[in-house]
Amino acid sequence: MLTDRNHAPIPDLRIVPTGSLHAHEDHDSQRSLPLIERLEQEETMINPPIVAPMGDGQYVILDGANRCHAFQHLNYPHILVQIASYDSGLVDLQTWCHIVGDWDSQIFLDHVAQLPDIEISNGQNIHAIAHILLKDGQVIALRSPVENTHERNAALRDVVHIYQKNARLNRTTITEPDEIWPLYEDAFALVIFPRYEPVDIINAARHKAYLPAGVSRHVVYGRALRVNYPIALLRAQNTHLDVKNQELRTWLEHKLANRAVRFYAESTYQFDE
Repeated sequence: MLTDRNHAPIPDLRIVPTGSLHAHEDHDSQRSLPLIERLEQEETMINPPIVAPMGDGQYVILDGANRCHAFQHLNYPHILVQIASYDSGLVDLQTWCHIVGDWDSQIFLDHVAQLPDIEISNGQNIHAIAHILLKDGQVIALRSPVENTHERNAALRDVVHIYQKNARLNRTTITEPDEIWPLYEDAFALVIFPRYEPVDIINAARHKAYLPAGVSRHVVYGRALRVNYPIALLRAQNTHLDVKNQELRTWLEHKLANRAVRFYAESTYQFDE
């Protein structure tokens, strides 16, 4: 296992069949529909999705589900990905928190209370599928007394769909409400999810027991960004996959030889998203 994340290896970039990629979460239609239109016109793939092997030549999408969905929708046969296995020591599985704003908190809670597979209680609960921290200080636990992971994830999707459709949603890694409220004036709730294990992500993909979009967070050390690989080489229907991967290796060798690849070990913030 690799542990020196200040010296991450060259990203494992590969071209794989688009049909070999499996989501573990819902795709966000608000993001994927504009992305489909954009990818029809764009000439390069900027940031390849991150995937992990599931066995038998299949992969679970760790990050970039909307890009993968767009490629599948456009019937592009192949896609450029970065392979990052869970056991490499270079992948951290975390969770996002959801900041919910620009809506009424009581109406939100009323909608949640009407869901058939959700039980609401005050305070922390170790069996909760999520906790809601309100701006007035209340802590609400959401439980789902169902029999399996498929039903539990479906119940969680129902909760998230409520505020996806009706409120403003922002993702954050901040878990302290007192830090959230000054930054987001219209926010009224912080939704915190439990930690997941890699097996949860793989099972969600394998059994189509999807998590809501924007819950899992994969931090990949040595992530490939701004690759700008020609999309025309990916969507070519009559070029064999082996040939495409050889073209990719030649392209990558040229990049390395011309010092066009640079590794940054520092954590960064990007201000042009």
